[in-house]
Amino acid sequence: MAKTRIALELGMGTSLRRQDYTKAACRAVEDALWHNSLSLAEAFGFEKSDMIIDVEIGVQCPQQVDIDKVAAIFPYGQASVQVVEGGLDIDKPDGLGRTIIANAAVVVYFDMEAAGGKA
Repeated sequence: MAKTRIALELGMGTSLRRQDYTKAACRAVEDALWHNSLSLAEAFGFEKSDMIIDVEIGVQCPQQVDIDKVAAIFPYGQASVQVVEGGLDIDKPDGLGRTIIANAAVVVYFDMEAAGGKA
């Protein structure tokens, strides 16, 4: 397989009140995706379902992110989600909770040797 990187999108998401790492992660992915309208599949002669999508999320508590919810954001393609330590937790001034900040990198690949694709 000739897995070729076609696009890299970056995003940032927050959970301002609920301290919800999954919500912040989902918002980071949405931020990365929803600023663009890429027609990559069609440009290379592929179906949208042929996209190979690698997602890396950075948050302070990676174990608290539901990766299935993050992967469900993608309407097509084969999404793989990895969560690592990163992002920021910012304590509230009153000491009652924190704001969660997540960062996302979304990388889109195609197998350029697949049938029907143009290399």
